[in-house]
Amino acid sequence: MAQNVLFEKYGQTISAGKLIFSEGEPGNHMYIIQDGVVRITRNIDGKDHVLAELTKGDFFGEMAIVSRIMRTASAVAVTEVQILAFDRQGFQGMIEKNARIAMNVIDKLCRRLEHANSQIQHLFKKNEQSLVAVNLYHRFTESPAEDAALALDRTVKDISLSLQVPADAVTEVVRDLENRGVVSIAGNALRLKSREKLTQLAEESGE
Repeated sequence: MAQNVLFEKYGQTISAGKLIFSEGEPGNHMYIIQDGVVRITRNIDGKDHVLAELTKGDFFGEMAIVSRIMRTASAVAVTEVQILAFDRQGFQGMIEKNARIAMNVIDKLCRRLEHANSQIQHLFKKNEQSLVAVNLYHRFTESPAEDAALALDRTVKDISLSLQVPADAVTEVVRDLENRGVVSIAGNALRLKSREKLTQLAEESGE
């Protein structure tokens, strides 16, 4: 009964083959599949790559209402699909009244986060310097002054939390970057010495 009420209020029926949303466009809705199959793809080097095929009970597009960022992938209906479409306000209202659905969403988000953390740690072991360099690059770029100093202890802690890796491992990479003339460390002050070198290291993580 509750599902019927939800579909009457939030439901949409999408024809097979129809694009639900495109990568790079703004989004303000997330979707929960009631029936059918949805394919999630991402364009990499000019080719579409299938990231997942989702079925009943799965959800997608949630980052649009959680972080309000541009779509990071495209979604297309493989079969005729029945979905629930929620904007931020609608989703909040729905989970307040449907604890079971809310717990299902939370459980799947936790699983996705766990999987993402595993991938990040794997990537970190493969390319520690590049991932730390990416984080440092963004932090120095956000600094208003060219010679602005970052607090070393705080920066190491933030990167450690961001990458879900030990702080000692981050510190070791930062010290190596100092030895290579990329950054300088004086007390607790971390400064950028070579933007060119840091940019080159950051770009290596995307290769």
